Amino acid sequence: MKNPFLFLGLALLLGCASSQRQPSTTSAAASETAAAPANPAELPFRNPELPLDQRVDDLVGRLTLPEKVSQMLNASPAIDRLGIPAYNWWNEALHGVARTSMKTTVFPQAIALAATFDQDAMLRMATITSDEARAVHHEYARRGERGIYQGLTFWTPNINIFRDPRWGRGQETYGEDPYLTGQMGMALVKGFQGDDPKYLKITACAKHFAVHSGPEPSRHEFNAQISDYDLWDTYLPAFRDLIVDAKVAGVMCAYNAYAGQPCCGSDKLMNQILYDKWKFQGYVTSDCDGLNDFWQHHKTDPDAATAAANAVLHGTDLECATGQLFTYNSLLESVQKGLISENQLDVSVKRLYKIRFQLGMFDPVEQVKYAQIPMSVVESAPHQAHALRMARESVVLLKNERNMLPLRQNLKKIVVLGPNADNDAVQLGNYNGFPTTNVTPLEGIRAKVGPGTQVVYMQGVDYASNVVYETFDINPSLAYEGKPGFKAEYFRGPNLEGAPVATQQEAGLDRYLANVKQEIVPGLLSENISARYQTTFTPQKTEELALQITGDDGYRLFVNDKLVLDNWKSRGVSTTQHIMKVTAGQKLNLRLEYFQTDRRTILKFTGAHVVPMNAANIRAQVKDADAVVFVGGISPRLEGEEMKVNVEGFSGGDRTSIALPKVQTELLKVLHATGKPVVFVMLTGSALGCPWEAQNLPAIVNSWYGGQATGTALADVLFGDYNPAGRLPVTFYESESQLPPFDNYDMQGRTYRYFRGTPLFPFGHGLSYTTFRYSNLKVPATAATGQPVTVSVDVQNTGKRAGDEVVQLYVRHPGAQGRVALHALQGFRRVPLQAGEMQTVQFTLTPRQLSLLNQQGQRAQQPGRVLLFAGGGQPLPPAVARKSVAQAELMLTGSPVAID
Repeated sequence: MKNPFLFLGLALLLGCASSQRQPSTTSAAASETAAAPANPAELPFRNPELPLDQRVDDLVGRLTLPEKVSQMLNASPAIDRLGIPAYNWWNEALHGVARTSMKTTVFPQAIALAATFDQDAMLRMATITSDEARAVHHEYARRGERGIYQGLTFWTPNINIFRDPRWGRGQETYGEDPYLTGQMGMALVKGFQGDDPKYLKITACAKHFAVHSGPEPSRHEFNAQISDYDLWDTYLPAFRDLIVDAKVAGVMCAYNAYAGQPCCGSDKLMNQILYDKWKFQGYVTSDCDGLNDFWQHHKTDPDAATAAANAVLHGTDLECATGQLFTYNSLLESVQKGLISENQLDVSVKRLYKIRFQLGMFDPVEQVKYAQIPMSVVESAPHQAHALRMARESVVLLKNERNMLPLRQNLKKIVVLGPNADNDAVQLGNYNGFPTTNVTPLEGIRAKVGPGTQVVYMQGVDYASNVVYETFDINPSLAYEGKPGFKAEYFRGPNLEGAPVATQQEAGLDRYLANVKQEIVPGLLSENISARYQTTFTPQKTEELALQITGDDGYRLFVNDKLVLDNWKSRGVSTTQHIMKVTAGQKLNLRLEYFQTDRRTILKFTGAHVVPMNAANIRAQVKDADAVVFVGGISPRLEGEEMKVNVEGFSGGDRTSIALPKVQTELLKVLHATGKPVVFVMLTGSALGCPWEAQNLPAIVNSWYGGQATGTALADVLFGDYNPAGRLPVTFYESESQLPPFDNYDMQGRTYRYFRGTPLFPFGHGLSYTTFRYSNLKVPATAATGQPVTVSVDVQNTGKRAGDEVVQLYVRHPGAQGRVALHALQGFRRVPLQAGEMQTVQFTLTPRQLSLLNQQGQRAQQPGRVLLFAGGGQPLPPAVARKSVAQAELMLTGSPVAID
């Protein structure tokens, strides 16, 4: 250390975590001269019989300083002299194993999983996912593949609170309620990490810690300012559930700043709460490229070396980066300048290796029970059956006037329309895998009805445009110098520099390589490459058409040397299109340039005819129909993470308007005017404002992004083979005018707990084809503070058919002083009931669940009145709740009890 005074001052300024303040005993001088052992397999860290910490200390003590730094990057290279293989920490499994080259089971999107209100089904889903994750990982390992999306450390779940429906990534969360989010998140952690006393099955990761929910375009420089009350009341409870109670192995800190410090370098979030208060024992990763924000966007640090030291001293063990710029590559400079010591780096390196040891990566395979899971489990029949179960359970029946649903299966004619009726990509959501079988709503309906029912499909409109895009095979119209297809030139590096490594003719562009170490052309692996494709397009007719490109990473398109699509700065998968008028026989020169940085290679070039909506044709098809099913909503390509779209109401992945795109409402008005019964089905990852539809259409169903079984589940609900019982995990507002500004993180006026207006559909809402009655809500008249309270209620199915009911328990503090929620969910259970059946459902409320917060965020259970409500929804006026609710009162006695 060249400047101990500089280091001491910086350490005091940053408030090092207590765990960081106890350096290891590794000798820096010794580590710089570490020699290769005669036989790495005989080293102490390879001995499974030794204590875990001893093995970790032994391994880390043998690393040189540069080796330690290399292990703090998500793509950690091999250390051959010690027999340590390469490992990439980055993997995803939001709703099934994601982004792998292998086919896997795809469950409904996370927001849809929350709509099931079913922890048991969630635990089963997580167990299935971890089974498939283990099988896929070991298959890759047998092939010698150790790249991105091939490891055992999964960066799931996203437990940020979906505070505003405009946030594009809200679909990845479990909704707006801290309790529901915590319960579903804990079930996932349990299913992921397993029950073995020695080994982790796979690791979960609670993200994004901690005050993070948009806007997406400004996330790299945004500074969230909130009260201590909101911090502890809304933004932290689910993280506490997963970190303190579920013992989640990983935490990802967020991009944005909180109270003036980047979240990954926050004194309060990282040092005071995560490490000192909650005693977190796992590892922390940055969000990808998030540490570069310290010195490039937040400007809290002058350079990479200072930023790197800052992040490590706050307990960020691992840096994820997507390009060539890793802030942690500057840690050598940080040590040389005295900004941090090697012993302090050891704390993070040891945390990382502890996880790898707990995953069994350094033990004989036969000793790790999870390593025995075979590939035959992947997409097995039970797994696919559970995907269907969760898709069914997630469907929310929002409106069913005069019991229009279920439909009869022997109808003579059904017309199916809408942009989501037959789009198998949209229902997979984001952060998704790719299944072998993926059933769309149209396919599900066709499979459900009998041979005597005619099913007519017309898309009608696109998401936000009154035209549809009918894809056609453009390749027969492409040629370069008389040869079909494209002239393709491939370059080493992402900038089309130097001489091409290879030049060849390609018939068309439709390439998908997910993390496969494969040559694109001889001598050029599918990573860190660029390409130029040239061709001449000869239109077959005069029309308006679209040239569509899907690519990962960046691409740009030139028509007659004019740049018409520029997605060159993109990272990740995106789809864009250029619409133009063409003349039959008039040739156009096309040039497509493309680059990609990692091994996932996606490039697809297609054409589509632009066809305006034909209202007259639609009316003609509908006039003799028995029912009309319009499958609309939005798409993960419109709401998501840093998406680039030019569509009214959407911006950078977020939404500027929560309204259902007006072109869909216009077509629904056309359909409604025919007098035919219209079912409006929405696929969405967030709340949609659809006041006209709610007022005028008889039946509305929310099918979310339902995964591979979306179409089958929806058809089961529409035709009555499954009785819907999903519940909304978010409030459906009429419009964004009912909400505060999007970038305001104050919770006043947000979510069902603090919104005083009338929602379109409330949190917890969902109808059934049967009815339920609540009675005999038993609550003790008094209870002492500091003691748990048992509550029970009788629930009876009073209808004529079996169905599930989601029993919800809400708590209200009517006499509380200061700021307090209107009421809050503190218990739920999904209960199957036969017609006429009654069941007693019991809940136990802990002192924490009956406590209150003061304005400083300090929690205590206070004596006084507490109202309890049990029912199929919130305690709201009947016209809003549409559910019966039982009510009882509890008097808490005794002295206030502080809750940690």
